[in-house]
Amino acid sequence: MRKVVTAIDIPHAGDLRIAYGSIVTPSAREVAAERGVRIIEMKPDELRPVAGPEKTIAIGADHGGFEMKQGLKVLLDELGFTPRDVGVFEVKPADYPDIALAVAELVSQGAAALGVVVDGAGIGSAMAANKVPGVRAALCYDKASARNSREHNNANVLTLGGRLLTQTQAEEVLRTWLATPFAGGRHAARVEKITQIEKRFSAWTPRS
Repeated sequence: MRKVVTAIDIPHAGDLRIAYGSIVTPSAREVAAERGVRIIEMKPDELRPVAGPEKTIAIGADHGGFEMKQGLKVLLDELGFTPRDVGVFEVKPADYPDIALAVAELVSQGAAALGVVVDGAGIGSAMAANKVPGVRAALCYDKASARNSREHNNANVLTLGGRLLTQTQAEEVLRTWLATPFAGGRHAARVEKITQIEKRFSAWTPRS
């Protein structure tokens, strides 16, 4: 029996891989177009089981980080994670806040355990991602900063500068970041203070 793909099956971002011959309803195609989700048909034996959120890592990049993102996706696969790519899918001008938001939302919603965003410098993406409740995005540039962001700050989104790091350096940072657990202890109380600041200003309206 051919699988029927409906609007409820369309993710909020990234790709949807389906078996050849699946029936995609018109409403599903419409939702996919609205969300920028690509529907990719594959042979049944090429489809991997859907990974749980704990093994899913949201990843995205603007034009300045596209090439680096492609290489990092391969690394994530090798490490046993499932990368959920939110774009861009080709080198074309894109606004980093849009990409950072898409990654941060998946982490905030619990659809992905962690997130990675690559733009030219990594700075703007960190700023944008940190506006999303529950996200602690860290711009890391070497193994020491990657280790610290996880061990001390329990960072759940990593931002990288695609034009400031080589591919090898970025992969070293990502490997370190993923391998470093949160230390807890005295650091937990400090991270909780970050959360309290977030809650304090969540209802704050800036003066015009």
